[in-house]
Amino acid sequence: MSLLRQSASPTSPAGRFKVNLISSEHIDNAAVFDPCGKEIGQIDHLMIDMASGRLLYAVVDFCGFVCLHPGHHPMPWNALKVDKGRRGYVTDASQELVESSPGYSDESWMDREWETRVHQHYHAEPYLREGGAKATTQ
Repeated sequence: MSLLRQSASPTSPAGRFKVNLISSEHIDNAAVFDPCGKEIGQIDHLMIDMASGRLLYAVVDFCGFVCLHPGHHPMPWNALKVDKGRRGYVTDASQELVESSPGYSDESWMDREWETRVHQHYHAEPYLREGGAKATTQ
């Protein structure tokens, strides 16, 4: 099955406008590759902003050298790029950079300073600057 699906827009004549869609079933467990093409992990799950519906993070299951540093590490979605040829995602991050990323817990998602550190770590534009979700209080 193809990683990406192309379909004609229902509001335009068939074949004139293509929309790239991907099913979440093709994102979960998709491989993540470093810049040299080495597989360094798999996407375990996604974090989606409930207010905007925007995909913000992929939580990636990385296994270090001989699994000495296994763990799940949130990676900003904009730090990943689809690679149709590999049927996965490529990041500019090395395995060492991933392994040294800021640790997290369930409470981290409510901490804007932690999110800033994660984006800085991966040299990714923070989604709040991209026009993404606004901070809300409950």
